[in-house]
Amino acid sequence: MMMSPTAFSGLDWLTTATIALTPSLRILSVNAAAETLFQHSRRHMVGMRVHSLLPESDGLMTAIDKALATQTSTTEQEMEIRVGAGPGAGVGEQATVSCTINVIDSPDVALMLEFRRIDQQLKLERDERTQAQLDSNRELLRNLAHEIKNPLGGVRGAAQLLARELTAPHLAEYTQVIIAETDRLQSLLNRLLTPNKPRTRESFNIHELLHHVMTLIDAEFNHGEDRIALKKDFDVSLPAVIGDREQLTQSVINIVRNAAQMLTQDKVPSAQITVATRIARGVTLARKRVRLALTISIEDNGPGIAPDIIERVFHPLVSRREGGTGLGLTIAQTFIAQHHGIIEVQSAPGRTRFSITLPLGETP
Repeated sequence: MMMSPTAFSGLDWLTTATIALTPSLRILSVNAAAETLFQHSRRHMVGMRVHSLLPESDGLMTAIDKALATQTSTTEQEMEIRVGAGPGAGVGEQATVSCTINVIDSPDVALMLEFRRIDQQLKLERDERTQAQLDSNRELLRNLAHEIKNPLGGVRGAAQLLARELTAPHLAEYTQVIIAETDRLQSLLNRLLTPNKPRTRESFNIHELLHHVMTLIDAEFNHGEDRIALKKDFDVSLPAVIGDREQLTQSVINIVRNAAQMLTQDKVPSAQITVATRIARGVTLARKRVRLALTISIEDNGPGIAPDIIERVFHPLVSRREGGTGLGLTIAQTFIAQHHGIIEVQSAPGRTRFSITLPLGETP
C-alpha cells in the first residue's frame, strides 16, 4: 500500500525544509519549511520530479546519485541551488544551502532531503572577516602615514630654503612642483589619519554626487582618440543620502577612476563604465538588519580582476594596475565602512562590478 503524504505531517514542526522522495525521485511529501524555501505550495510540488523543482542544481543531483549508489546518508555543505523556479514562476533565485540526504529503507520512500539555507550565515561570516581586514588595514595605513609625514615635512622645508637661493625663474618652478606635490601627499596622509567616523553629516542627492564624479572622469580620460562611454542607470525615486559628502565622493571617484585606468591601460575596444543606483530592502550591513538601503553599482567591460588578487583587492598596496599605489580601493572601503556600509566586488573577463551599499532612512 502506497504511503500517504499525510503520514509525514509531523515534519511540519521542523524548521529545516524537508522533502521525501520516491524511488523514482518524485516528491512524495514536503513540509511547511520547504514551501517557504522553495516558494511553491505543497500541492504544486507533490508529484514533481526533484530535478524539475530544482533546475540547474547539478551538485544536488550528483549527491543524490552518490547516496543511492552507496546507500549511505551524506551531508553537502554550501550547495548552490535555484529556488522559486519552474513553469510560470520565472528563473527563480540562487540560494546557498546545507543539504543532508538520508537514505530510507522503505519501498515507498527512497530518500529524505533536509535543506537549511545558510546565505545569511555566510554573509555574517564574510562581514566579520571584512571588519577584521578593515581594522588591520586601518592600523597599517596609520602607521605608514606617520612614517611618511615626518620626512615629507623635511622635504618641503628644504624645497622652500632652496627656492630662496635660486635666482633663475625656471629653476624656481621646480621647487614649486616639489612643494605642491609634498602638500598633495600631506593632504592624502591627513585623510588616512582622520578619526574613524565621517567628519561631517549632511543630506544630499546621491545622483548629483554621481553626476559630478562622472563629469570629472569624462574630463580626465575622454580627451584623446580612445574614449570611454560613461552610462547612467539611476533610480530617480531614491531618497536623499545622509553622510559625509566629501568622503563618499572620494570613494566613488577611486572606484570609477580605477575602472577607467584599467580600460585605458588595456585599450579595451568599446570601453564602457555603467553607474547604476537601486533600492535594496531587508539587507544586513555592519551586522545590523537595515530596512532600506541604497546600492550604487559601478560596472566596466574591462579584462577583470585576476583570481589571485580578487580576495585581496581591498588590501593596502595591492594593485591590479601597473604603476598603481594600491591605496584607492582601501581608502574607499574605509570611508564606506565609516558610513556603516559595505563594498563588494564580482569579476570575470569582460565584466567587473563594484557594489556600494549604504543604509537609508537615518536622520542627521
